[in-house]
Amino acid sequence: MDVPLWLALIVVGWLGIKLVRPPWWLVILLLLGGYLIAESFLGPAVGSLIN
Repeated sequence: MDVPLWLALIVVGWLGIKLVRPPWWLVILLLLGGYLIAESFLGPAVGSLIN
């Protein structure tokens, strides 16, 4: 059975939020930080700010 990565991440994220119940600001901060640091079009800008 092949499950797309995006679907697996959504299911794991949903279960994590339901079971652990972190504050919403922490969830948003982790998602935004992960998006910015990942190899996206904003990645080089964040890298130059850190260095």
